[in-house]
Amino acid sequence: MQKNILFISDHGDPLAPLGSEQAGGQNNYVKQLALSLEKEGNRVDVITHWCNPLDPQIENFGYSCRVIRIGAGKKTYVPKSELYDLLPAFYKEMKETIDINTYDLVHTHYWLSGLLGSYVKADYMIPWVHTNHSLAVAKEEATGISEPVRLFTEKMILSSVDSIVATTKNEKNLIHRFVDNPSPIKVIPIGVDQAFRPLNRARTERKNPYFAFAGRLQKTKGIYTLLNAFRLLVEKNDIEPTTKLLIAGGDSECVDSYSKLPKDRNLRAAIRGLEQRVEFVGAKSQKQLATIFNNATAVVVPSFYESFGMVAAEAQACGCPVIASKVGGLKDVVQNKVTGLHIEKGNEHNLAQAMSTVLFNRNFTNKLGRSAAIFANQEFNWTTLAKKMNSLYEVVISEKKTIYVSN
Repeated sequence: MQKNILFISDHGDPLAPLGSEQAGGQNNYVKQLALSLEKEGNRVDVITHWCNPLDPQIENFGYSCRVIRIGAGKKTYVPKSELYDLLPAFYKEMKETIDINTYDLVHTHYWLSGLLGSYVKADYMIPWVHTNHSLAVAKEEATGISEPVRLFTEKMILSSVDSIVATTKNEKNLIHRFVDNPSPIKVIPIGVDQAFRPLNRARTERKNPYFAFAGRLQKTKGIYTLLNAFRLLVEKNDIEPTTKLLIAGGDSECVDSYSKLPKDRNLRAAIRGLEQRVEFVGAKSQKQLATIFNNATAVVVPSFYESFGMVAAEAQACGCPVIASKVGGLKDVVQNKVTGLHIEKGNEHNLAQAMSTVLFNRNFTNKLGRSAAIFANQEFNWTTLAKKMNSLYEVVISEKKTIYVSN
């Protein structure tokens, strides 16, 4: 049946350039899921914060999807750490901008949006589904950073939502450890865009091999672990002088477009002496990232924690092996010694060894790449995953109707 679905993704505008500030896996997930649900005959509106005043308030994408931006008194970039204080104004303006009663279901993304979803459920009794994208308990375990308000709010959300969508089995298990009586949990992975597919598998035979990283240029994404590991690899003096490290992510404010070097002093210090080997290319489109992944020796995802690990899934869909930290969803998304290699979080020596392994063992690396493409096509296919999500929505809507009738 056709459904009008409301996504709330307050800090993740699906049309923001990927790799820019607050524009990563969640943004892409929201966009691709909306477009895939559209193919199932649904209409999807995405409510998000109006972080770029040059963007229109309402912007169409696909055939029946829209982004609707809410200023909440601050029509400018606001770090997600400060969006909590804007939620009352956000919700008030949201109700003034759209008719919430016209939607069959609300699907919230991340805990801030989940809090808004709890308001919608209380005021409108609309069926509610929630995807975490990340959890405070996992962040605290990985970084030592505690967020008491977020922890409390996530427990409330995960106990009161009609259905939780976990993107990996690891996340489902974590929720069961974290919450005493969570709502029903359905594991539905994240799909990859059709742009990510194998194009040229002669990667390891090339004269100018490179490793690739794609993501925000933040410590928790393991960027410094990667840079230190690459330095160790170079200092061993047994790799070709043409071997490089390509880093995609950050926006024009982070990377010098002429020198292809970061503007951040700490990052500049981390690559001192390696300036000719490390290239920062800034934010890239899906097609551009697919080209980068196709031609890389391996993609490295050295995050301290990932709820899923979108970059790892996309790289594997291109037939590229992935070297990933053995944390969070990456334990499930990357199959150790089958589609890539697992490393210990924050261990630059372990990472350097893994990079050396894929660089000098061409047959093994090619085998990993072939397996990665097969695995990704089976596990991260948006058409299949959208059908699963659509079925979940219909079950949740039906169950809510049954409750209303019985009451």
